[in-house]
Amino acid sequence: MGIKLICSNKKARHNYEIIETMEAGIALTGTEVKSLRAGKASLNESYARITDGEVFLLQFHISPYTHGSAFNHDPLRPRKLLLHKREIRKLIGKTAEKGFSLVPLKAYFKEGRAKIELALARGKRLYDKREDLKKQAMKRDVERDFRRR
Repeated sequence: MGIKLICSNKKARHNYEIIETMEAGIALTGTEVKSLRAGKASLNESYARITDGEVFLLQFHISPYTHGSAFNHDPLRPRKLLLHKREIRKLIGKTAEKGFSLVPLKAYFKEGRAKIELALARGKRLYDKREDLKKQAMKRDVERDFRRR
């Protein structure tokens, strides 16, 4: 069984400088899993926060399951991320430093289990974003010229 991508946060790499990534499990209800399998999720605007020694994913939108009953899940409820204690302690130390955030990069199924790729990131300034766009444009031009020859 391979990895099946559910959704990704495309803006994260543009808005943040990624320092380190890690894989975390996610605690879900049955209808949330069914909605994820149908691809009805969005990581835009989502972030993670550490509360009382536990990591929670906030603003991760999973649409209500279409065939669910009155007991369907809340689309934006906080969801607990499953990490080892040493990983959480490491994250607490890193996020205590000024300017670091926990940003989810992508959600996927790995061996039948829902996973989140979580990144320790620092926000980019506007001039950093412009510089990155210039580098991408230059790289694209060089590749285009190389293909023509």
